[in-house]
Amino acid sequence: MPTIPNMKMNKNDMKVQDPSVRAHNFDEVALGYDEATAIDEAKRCLNCINSPCVQGCPVKIHIPAFIQKVRECDFEGAYQIIANSSNLPAVCGRVCPQETQCEQKCVRGIKGEPVGIGRLERFVADWHSSHSTEKERCAEPNGHRVAVIGSGPSGLTCAGDLAKKGYSVTIFEALHTAGGVLVYGIPEFRLPKAIVQKEIDKLIGMGVEIKTNVIIGKTLTIDELFADGYEAVFIGSGAGLPNFMGIPGEQLNGVYSANEFLTRSNLMKAYKEKMVTPIMKGGKVAVVGGGNVAMDAARTALRLGAEKVYIVYRRSMEELPARKEEVHHAEEEGIEFKLLCNPVEIIGYKNENDKNDPKNGFVRAIKCIKMELGEPDERGRRKPIPIAGSEFELEVDTVVMSIGTSPNPLIKSTTIGLETNSRGGIIIEENTGKTTKDRVYAGGDAVTGAATVISAMGAGKLAGQAIDEFLMKKI
Repeated sequence: MPTIPNMKMNKNDMKVQDPSVRAHNFDEVALGYDEATAIDEAKRCLNCINSPCVQGCPVKIHIPAFIQKVRECDFEGAYQIIANSSNLPAVCGRVCPQETQCEQKCVRGIKGEPVGIGRLERFVADWHSSHSTEKERCAEPNGHRVAVIGSGPSGLTCAGDLAKKGYSVTIFEALHTAGGVLVYGIPEFRLPKAIVQKEIDKLIGMGVEIKTNVIIGKTLTIDELFADGYEAVFIGSGAGLPNFMGIPGEQLNGVYSANEFLTRSNLMKAYKEKMVTPIMKGGKVAVVGGGNVAMDAARTALRLGAEKVYIVYRRSMEELPARKEEVHHAEEEGIEFKLLCNPVEIIGYKNENDKNDPKNGFVRAIKCIKMELGEPDERGRRKPIPIAGSEFELEVDTVVMSIGTSPNPLIKSTTIGLETNSRGGIIIEENTGKTTKDRVYAGGDAVTGAATVISAMGAGKLAGQAIDEFLMKKI
């Protein structure tokens, strides 16, 4: 007899650390569902016949099926359904913007809150991690070799899908730790490194080889990979080239890109005492931007000991692109939002012991101008317009620029036949991920610029399928 749906209008709450405590540690903020709460939330699903939630998922997880398994207390069965489509369920359950993807399509969201799909995915992945003892197995080798550039979400997904089909896959990672943006860009309190490492270990268990400290375009070129016997290459190198505003003072000491700031905290462990990596502890910090990365940088600065942290954003709260949950957490932790403000200059001072040396300039303040919103632009967002004579100074010691990133041009500059667009993104065929260079595929931020983890995974999955179809034709 079918279970009667739970028609409660709102999602089950997820426990979180107290804001006054978590603002001073790097432990995970959200604590997840317990079994009883997960089952109760799963009962909110109506198990719609046409499954609109699946259409909102870039990797097409069969969402109603895995939720049904949760309702039945078959948590391992739920995991296996998710794993058929996703190689990174514990990651996606934590950082994917479900509210604009699968949950946005949920019928329950019409008259209330949608089912907590992301929270359930996280629960299932964590349950599997703590209960399963079965080791990953290598598929029967099919004799083909594929190189994957970058160990971020698109690269890991492509590698995992190909390894399941028997390909010999090698991932080449530029940094000393695998995981890409998952480890250098997302802070511990949102995505613990141990979670990412477990997902990577699964791929290693499936036979995927990972080579770190290899910069494709410098250590090796794509053509050299082909010469070494790789039959196809997937580029998932991300978008690690930071953008700046081009305003005076960006060269001052104490000005960082969000990429540098988060990498120094995440991989170079700047949060530890006596670590030789310069991130200013204490003082006041301004983070320029309004996306998820800006929230991560601001909340990291707070945990590094800043006495005050500001988010400086040129539009209003309604236009803020960051996830509402992250904004809410930032506000709870005491981060102040300076909205409808845009920086025009970073003001510095010289080192008191060497006033004549311009190289010793340090940040004293950030000069901003107030904005008002005009008519919508071509994307439907109201254009910010400066208000003449409204400039003011905000006294800070550190400025973090979080206004987007672009793909690194290194691979393009060392690869003949690989074409990019005006923004530096690699040009691909939309339905295959194939680039303009034979046997080379690409996906994720290297193509689109900075986007979401799950969209990068979808691109890696698409390219992996295209690579498989191409190489199988050679048999």
